[in-house]
Amino acid sequence: MNIGGMERPVEGGDKKRPSGKVSNHYYVTLALRIAADFGISIAVPAVAATFLGTWLDTRFGTDPLFLIICLVAAFTLTALWLYKKAKKYAVMYNKEV
Repeated sequence: MNIGGMERPVEGGDKKRPSGKVSNHYYVTLALRIAADFGISIAVPAVAATFLGTWLDTRFGTDPLFLIICLVAAFTLTALWLYKKAKKYAVMYNKEV
């Protein structure tokens, strides 16, 4: 279906893009959203784990022990969290505009 010079997905049926031409605006904003979301999702837990681990080590006198434990926990949880987010964004990427 051609509306105003731009092709849009066909309503009903198998909802395939008629000729593959879709506005890139959706994909550009999705890419920026993914980059920002993943960046924050990696940075915030790492910084929080660093501060928490350092504070615990200072409080209990165990120099690198709690820092390492907190960072390993943060990186593990972050990896699981990013995996779930990547699956969600894959669905959004593949959806019809």
